[in-house]
Order: sequence, then C-alpha cells, then structure tokens
Amino acid sequence: MSQSNRLLILLLGALTAIGPFSIDMYLPGLQSISKDFGTPISNVQLTLTSFFFGFSFGQLIYGPLIDKFGRRTPLLIGIFAYIISSIGCALSVSVWSLVFFRFLQSFGACAGMVVSRAVVRDVFSPHEGAKVFSQIILVMGVAPIVAPTVGGLLLSYTDWRMIFAVLTVISVVIAVGTWLYLPETGLKDSSISLKFSQVMKEYYEVLMVPRFNAYVIASGFSAAVMFAYIGGSPFVFMGIFGLSESEYGWFFGSNAAGLILSSQLNRLLLKKFEAESIINAVSIFYVPVGILLVFASMFQWGMIPMIVLIFLLVSGFGFIVPNSSALAMAPFSRNAGSASALMGALQMVFAVFATGGVSLLHDGTSLPMTLVMAGSGILSLLSLTILRPKVHNPQAN
Repeated sequence: MSQSNRLLILLLGALTAIGPFSIDMYLPGLQSISKDFGTPISNVQLTLTSFFFGFSFGQLIYGPLIDKFGRRTPLLIGIFAYIISSIGCALSVSVWSLVFFRFLQSFGACAGMVVSRAVVRDVFSPHEGAKVFSQIILVMGVAPIVAPTVGGLLLSYTDWRMIFAVLTVISVVIAVGTWLYLPETGLKDSSISLKFSQVMKEYYEVLMVPRFNAYVIASGFSAAVMFAYIGGSPFVFMGIFGLSESEYGWFFGSNAAGLILSSQLNRLLLKKFEAESIINAVSIFYVPVGILLVFASMFQWGMIPMIVLIFLLVSGFGFIVPNSSALAMAPFSRNAGSASALMGALQMVFAVFATGGVSLLHDGTSLPMTLVMAGSGILSLLSLTILRPKVHNPQAN
C-alpha cells in the first residue's frame, strides 16, 4: 500500500472517530452531569439518544450533498458545525440545553462518517474495501481506549464541561488535516437534484437493492449491541458495581482493545475466507454469548463474568461492520454518497432504539442493558437468515 493511501486511511479513521470520541469521552461524566443539573440519570442518557438520532438523520442530508458537490466542501462545513455546537455543549445551563446541543453536534459529527465510507468506495475495490474498513476501525478504535480515560482524568481535575472543550480542540485539528490532506475523490455531479422528491427517489433506488438491505440490517443489529452497552454500562459499572470514573475509563478502553483486535484479525481472515462467511460465523456466535450475558445479569454472577461476556460481544462488531459495510456499498458508484448516508442512518436508527430501550427499561439493575444487547445479537443472525436467500452475487455490480 502506498504512503498516500496510508495517510488517507489515517485521516479517514480520524474523521470516522469524531463520532465515537463525542460519545466515549463524556461517558465517565454522566453521573457528574446528573448531579450538576440535579436530574435523574435517565434524563442524562437522553443526551446519548439525541446524539444518535441527529447522527442518523444528519447522514441523510449529507448523502445527496456529497454526491452533488463532491466530498470535501460538505465535510468541511460539517466539521465547522461540530466545532460551534461543541462550544454550546460546554456552556449548557440545563440537561435539556445539553440534549439540544448534542443533537446539533451530531449533525457535524456524522459528516466524517458519511464521507469516509464514500471515499473508500471511490478509491478501493470491494474486497480491498473490507480490509480498509478494518484499518479504519483500528484508528477509530483508539477513541474508546483514549477517550474515556482522558474524560476520567479531566473529571479528576476539572468538571464535565472541559470534556467538550477538549472535543472542540480535537475537531479543529481534524479540520486542518482535512483541509490540507484530503483529496477530492468524488466528481461533482450537477445532474443530481436536491429536490425532496428526487432525493427520496435516490434513497428508494438504494433500498431496492436486496444485498444492501441484508448487510445493513445485520450490521445495524450489531451496532445495537454496541450502543446498548455504551448507553447502559456507565450506570451498571459505576452505579451498581461501584467503579470510579477513572476505573470505568480503563474498563471501557479494554473493550475497545477487543474491537481493535477483532478488526485486525478480520483483515487476516479475509486472506483465506470470504467476507460473507465471516459475518455468518460471528452472527451465530452472538447468540450463546448474549444468552449467557442475560443469565449473568438475572442470577447475579458478578462483575467479572459480565466483563468477559461483554468483551466478546463488543469484539464481534469488529468483524461484522467492516465486512458488511464493504459488501453493502459495492453495488453503488454514482450514488455512493446516498448509499453511504442511508447505511449510516439506518445503523444509527438501531442505535437510537437500543439506547432508548435501555433508558426506557431502566429499573435499577443491569438487566435492561443485557436484554437489549442479547436481543440485538439474536436479531442480527435472524435478519441474515431471512434476507440471505435474496443475496446472490457477492461481487460489485
């Protein structure tokens, strides 16, 4: 791989990591935010749900924009919006203003995700794309290791508002890197209309590709496993098991290390196996591990068994998402931006329902988190089982 491609992958990883950084760095501060605003933790968890909702809806806006105007300009506008809304988060005066600014922040954060997938589709073949997505997850995976730890350290010396100040600085650095080093990989297409009816037609055409639906739904349920854990673990491990904010940061980072390990193992497996085979095997693996996790919660097996089982489930994300992303994007060229946006939006819809479900079912135990994680894993396998007969050709159209 050339030096320019390595730099491109590093930058795409950083752009993709904006979203995870925005989530993971402030997770150790959820309890502090609850105390600061004098509001229940279930209300603070809505700052996660609003972020996921905006992250999902915002991608649908960026899709047609990057197909019409190219990749760079919409991306830079999105990063600027992220910078402004991060400042708003730091200055929030109530949990509801924080919910609002987190929603706006997500609109900026999702630009990097949409553009990164489209650029991979522009530059690499489907099989190489699966390997590239694994490398992007390697860069992105640093975020869950570093971010909660940094967030916990910041909380030890300052308060939760400083977390958003640091996110502002990080986004400025990424904006400069994007301006200097990201090439324009997509041709501007003036024939693409931004009229609502035409945009909906573009998305409808994408949804009519059975292969796209099969892999997006499977990866969506895999994302639900991950985000149910993200939404529920602060309460479970700090509120129930009594971990400190810094200890939680280390716990969260260890699961991110599993995500990195699995994504890199996926690159090695792709040398011998097809991406579809890897997705099948991991989806089956989800089921018994998820059931055991529910049992661990119901029968109070303790913290260590839960940590091990969650580690295994989270690691599955590193196999399913790179492969499903490459396979879902392969049939599209002219409307790659719309396909990327719709894939990301649908995945985040699953995340919204997962985090919202954990919040709605909150009963003071770990059971809501474990039920949503296990159920999502089982549904990932069922979706592949139902939709796979409609998927015939694994190569790009």
